[in-house]
Amino acid sequence: MSKSASLQVQLSALPDNPGVYQFYDADGKILYVGKAKNLKKRVSSYFNKKQDYGKTRVLVKKIRSIKHIVVPTESDALLLENNLIKKLLPRYNVLLKDDKSYPWICIKNERFPRVFSTRKLIKDGSEYYGPYTSMKTVRTLLDLVKSLYPLRTCNYDLSEEKIEAGKYKVCLDYHLGNCAGPCEGFQSEKDYHDQIEAIRQIIKGNFKSSIQTFKQQMKAFAEEMEFEKAQRVKDKIDVLENYQAKSTVVNPKINNVDVFSIISDKTHAYINFLQISHGAIVRSHTLEIKKKLEETDEELLQLAITEIRQRFKSQSKEVYLPFAVTVEEDLKITLPKLGDKRRILDLSERNARYYRQDRLKQIKITDPDRHTNRIMQQMKADLRLSEEPRHIECFDNSNIQGSNPVAACVVFKDGKPSKKDYRHFNIKTVEGPDDFASMEEVVFRRYKRLLNEEEPLPQLIVIDGGKGQLSSALKSLEVLGLRGKIAIIGIAKRLEEIYFPDDPVPLYLDKRSESLKIIQQLRNEAHRFGITHHRNKRSKGAIGSELVNIEGVGEKTAEQLLKSFKSVKRIKEASIEKLTESVGASKAKKIYKTFHP
Repeated sequence: MSKSASLQVQLSALPDNPGVYQFYDADGKILYVGKAKNLKKRVSSYFNKKQDYGKTRVLVKKIRSIKHIVVPTESDALLLENNLIKKLLPRYNVLLKDDKSYPWICIKNERFPRVFSTRKLIKDGSEYYGPYTSMKTVRTLLDLVKSLYPLRTCNYDLSEEKIEAGKYKVCLDYHLGNCAGPCEGFQSEKDYHDQIEAIRQIIKGNFKSSIQTFKQQMKAFAEEMEFEKAQRVKDKIDVLENYQAKSTVVNPKINNVDVFSIISDKTHAYINFLQISHGAIVRSHTLEIKKKLEETDEELLQLAITEIRQRFKSQSKEVYLPFAVTVEEDLKITLPKLGDKRRILDLSERNARYYRQDRLKQIKITDPDRHTNRIMQQMKADLRLSEEPRHIECFDNSNIQGSNPVAACVVFKDGKPSKKDYRHFNIKTVEGPDDFASMEEVVFRRYKRLLNEEEPLPQLIVIDGGKGQLSSALKSLEVLGLRGKIAIIGIAKRLEEIYFPDDPVPLYLDKRSESLKIIQQLRNEAHRFGITHHRNKRSKGAIGSELVNIEGVGEKTAEQLLKSFKSVKRIKEASIEKLTESVGASKAKKIYKTFHP
């Protein structure tokens, strides 16, 4: 049976139910795992239409067999897809793996529970809160609860029998006030467990009950005239209120909510997760995902929500999202538009953006090739090019009131200046300040020479100027038969608008866009290079005129003198013998008399 016939048989057998599908190649290797609301429709769509993206077309060509698993609901399909991706690691799926061992706060399953940080989860009935993405957060929380409540740190078996038998003696922590001495029966089990319940609430972000309890204690001590004890309790209230003020970022009524946002580019996506409890951020994490098949933000966010909630064992029943996606059936979705809810979503987006900026800075240093590839892919997409602009050339004209007109051509390769390929031009066929005609001349000369010398042509030409300069450059490309073979754009200075041939409507790139920054750098470099050449030419012209004004000295003689002596000052100071060596006795005599009357 042929490949297409075999696949048609497999497609016809697919049900119209929600589920997960798996694609395999000829060697039986897993290629891709996906989920579907309707398996038959979703899987058939890969084969019934032309795929827009190259990677998807390659995937479809490799498919030889299809397997599927039917599940009751779409949310079940989402969970199963996530688990299978992590287990099978298919080549064309985004990679969702995490080898980090995150810290937890453990309340030990003991008669007098200890509270400590750990990276190991032991199923012995103990309570674990977390995981936390930062050990600093864990230490801050533990320091807070230990400053408020005296807790034991020893690992003794504090059974009722052993305490009554006097098996243990209080340690230094008791004398320092860090422990109330349950090992000798100085603290009751009920009192200790009341402390543990208060600690549970603090870890969850609920400070209200602890503050109320401390206020009652302070009032009771004050009524009993025990002002020192009342002051110590007041200090605890101040510590707790200060911590609460720092950690509360939104309305305290926003409780038990997960917040997700996404920032993406052509190759990667960054999903930020904030967990909110009583208005406080109790957890923050950003997940980086590498795209494999031009996945949409909706697909990536949907997958990330499932992954992150599983990874951090979230029990929240509500999520704030920037746009709607399919999630667990019993999960409430809120799309905030205004107020405190919108502010917390904006905060999540800022976290994702800052994380992306930090990662790009690191990549630029540690993996320059990946950085370059990303920039090139971004420019290709932003400027609607057919190929990555690995070789870019930018032209700029320079003249002052038509004097000494020159032009500059700067070259960028892989997004970086290639200074050895820079070229400057003296305008030869144009009289007066005519930018359009000058641009037409230099573009023609540049690419006529490259064609004659069989040098590689650029993938992109950038013209410093608007529609007029762009049209002039196009005329030269037309004459050379290069129009349509090299992409060309113009950049106008006023609003940094990008002009394309035959398109009257300019493109406005985001001011923070890396593509725009590269184009601006090209334009500025061409301007600098052109101005420098123009200044040098005017300077040489002024110096040369002083020599040419001498009777019997022409331009060639002036050039010869400057070549020999490097400056007019040295020519003035030179002896007649030295001048004679350079230009002969007759001219040397006239020059010497001019400067030594």
